[in-house]
Amino acid sequence: MTATTPYPHDPHAPHSEVPGRIMAREMAEQPAVLRRILDKGAPAIRQVAQDIAARTPRFVLLTARGTSDNAALYAKYLLEVRVGFPCGLTSMSTTTAYGARPDLTDVLVITVSQSGGSPDLVASTRAAREAGAITLAVTNNPDSALAGVSEYHIDILAGPEKALPATKTYTASLLALYLFVEGLRGGDGAPAKVLPGLAERLLARHDEVRALAARYRFAERMVITSRGYGYPTAKEAALKLMETSYIPALSYSGADLLHGPLAMVDNVSPVIAVVTDGKGGEALEPVLDRLRGRGADLVVIGPRSEVERASAGFVLPTEDVAEEVQPILEIIPLQLLAYEVTIARGQDPDAPRALAKVTETR
Repeated sequence: MTATTPYPHDPHAPHSEVPGRIMAREMAEQPAVLRRILDKGAPAIRQVAQDIAARTPRFVLLTARGTSDNAALYAKYLLEVRVGFPCGLTSMSTTTAYGARPDLTDVLVITVSQSGGSPDLVASTRAAREAGAITLAVTNNPDSALAGVSEYHIDILAGPEKALPATKTYTASLLALYLFVEGLRGGDGAPAKVLPGLAERLLARHDEVRALAARYRFAERMVITSRGYGYPTAKEAALKLMETSYIPALSYSGADLLHGPLAMVDNVSPVIAVVTDGKGGEALEPVLDRLRGRGADLVVIGPRSEVERASAGFVLPTEDVAEEVQPILEIIPLQLLAYEVTIARGQDPDAPRALAKVTETR
């Protein structure tokens, strides 16, 4: 099995013959997409970052929905930790439904969207620009309406994504946002250079994930937890599981899990812990101790030392990988898990029921 065809069927067979063929192909494209961003997209991203840094924004607001919202949350951690900008996640209805017009003079508003087509994203970004904001769109479509109303634009260069569950556009958004934040602070983004090769190694370990999927194909509920940079990964993993396999997956910061939801944890429903190798993982350690104490069926995605203390897990190659870029790797086995659980349950991850590729909210 190779990293280019993670599902063991003919990738060129008609979609109706092979459920999940499109999602499998797009997951397999991620190393190439990451290389494309580093080789071709990085200079343009750096220039946008330098131009915006020269305007000395006061603080940052991030706007997004769905998978892109999880990418925006990752950017929030980067901006607060790496640059020291106060950041917030916007509630678009304050603008689109209630008509609020706050003074956003010299505020950087970053809107993240794969398609750049949702009306509420476009309307709120237009309103922000009219209110004095510096507006930046991060999309997979430079010709989108969102890119058109924004002052600046970053193309994540992921190429067309046809499967309904977003995979390569998520990791591409993370890398583009990381490079942008590094550009704001004058960094060169060198820690990201290892990502394409490591992503290939992770995809080549698809059989390990398939074994986990067999263990959890009949799960009625899952809890996913993390802290720090890993928290957006937990949220994105939960979203992928829910939209593909329809398993209710609840995502919590480890700190929030201890404030009440821990009571629902038992030895039946699996708990997936995303353990970032660094300060986030250290902050999660007391939570892992509590989960083990409750006899939880604990699955760890993270360093070998933590996987060996869990019921099951997947070891991430995090040695010498900067903590702030580990989320770009962490999500890959969890994308594969959502895919494999869905296949094992006899469903098609390419076409989840009741969903459309571009969700138009207002």
